[in-house]
Amino acid sequence: MNVCIIPRWIAAAWAMATILLPVAASGAVLYTPPKGLTHLLEEAYRSNDGLKEIEKEIQALEQEVPAASSLDDPRLTLGINALPTDSWSFSQEPMTQKQIFIAQKFPWFGELDLKAQKVVLAAAMKREILRGRQYELRRSVSEAYFDLAFVQASLATNAELNQMVGQILRIAEASYASGRGLQQDVFQAQVELGKLLDEQATLQSRKRQLEDRLNELVNREMFAGIEAEMDSDRFPEIDLSQELLVNRALQLNPALAALQLTVDSAQVDIELAETDYWPDVDVRVGYGQRTEDRLGNTLSDFAYGSVTLNLPIWFQSKQDRRLQAAQIRREAAESAYEEFRKRLPHKVDAILSDIGAIQDNYRLFHEALLIQTDHWSRASLSAYEVGKVDFDTMIDAHLRRLRFELQAVRYRMSMYQALARLEELTAADLRPLVRSPNAGEGGPEWSAASKIEPARTAGRPSGDTEGN
Repeated sequence: MNVCIIPRWIAAAWAMATILLPVAASGAVLYTPPKGLTHLLEEAYRSNDGLKEIEKEIQALEQEVPAASSLDDPRLTLGINALPTDSWSFSQEPMTQKQIFIAQKFPWFGELDLKAQKVVLAAAMKREILRGRQYELRRSVSEAYFDLAFVQASLATNAELNQMVGQILRIAEASYASGRGLQQDVFQAQVELGKLLDEQATLQSRKRQLEDRLNELVNREMFAGIEAEMDSDRFPEIDLSQELLVNRALQLNPALAALQLTVDSAQVDIELAETDYWPDVDVRVGYGQRTEDRLGNTLSDFAYGSVTLNLPIWFQSKQDRRLQAAQIRREAAESAYEEFRKRLPHKVDAILSDIGAIQDNYRLFHEALLIQTDHWSRASLSAYEVGKVDFDTMIDAHLRRLRFELQAVRYRMSMYQALARLEELTAADLRPLVRSPNAGEGGPEWSAASKIEPARTAGRPSGDTEGN
């Protein structure tokens, strides 16, 4: 009986799937992480203890596959039969023997293959968990990085506001000293300056918290300052296909793949429970050696052989129960898989909805509000210097201009964070979309993968590898 054909086939299919997955994952493209973020991600992958632990568990399971498909160790028995206790002589009785037995247990056909499949599926599941943890780590580091980038932009805006309000305070003091201004304008500028100093302290504290968070995620022993530098100030204008991303998530999402492997493993449990209805075969052979009798006559040795079968007569309370339990576990695994599969498109749709809202808000700020507030702030300062507008209007115009600029930065960072979440769901190594040089008059064309090769689910015993 060849007990290694199926496990080797499954192991080969699983290995091929793990090779093809990164190739398929490079099909969809969204954005290029900044260099600073890329360095942090590389450090996180190298040093994260949780990832290393799962990798070791995968290696351990891979080593268990040959053991699971192997027979139990044979049993050796040494004994003495019919030795008289009055003389302890081997020649007194003709039936006295020195015996040796070898026994080997053979499970029912296919049982070893199923046990090997069980271990292969467990290893494949761990690999999907590892892939999911990698994407989760990537998303967490990315979100913290872009939060830090926004806080740094807020500190820069705060510093600019401090400088501007200080200048306005000097103008208000000069106007008040010359008799053209009001003392309340001086007080208001001082209050605004105090509020900015308080905001600065809050932002510094938030910056330290985000740096601690990033140091924790990359598993650094000592605190190190981090500057979240962005390679470009441009807003990531992208055109996303919901159908493409949903199909990609259904094919490549690690959590969904792990749930599918749970269903496959439950099916193997059912097949193993069905083999319990059939007996295992225990083959035993032996040899009994006899000495000469008292008269010096040579006695023939004995040979022994037997086959032992276990009788599953208590199947109603044993095998039936195991089979029912395995079937219930498969139903539970299928329910969990179907629930997550149905939720996944809605998760993608929710992120795409956020991205659409962020894009609309950014365009509103960048193409209308920022330009209008810039004109307003310039005009109000000139009008205040000649006494045509009051102090409140002038300082509000300047503060609002810089706040709007900061809000535009917030939308840009929120866009990158939404893309990081989308990257986790679709399990993609995302790269930038490039505007096509052959864009027609009808609007810009974007170069993006229009086809995603379906990824095979690793280790499925039934051989069914079609994607959802």
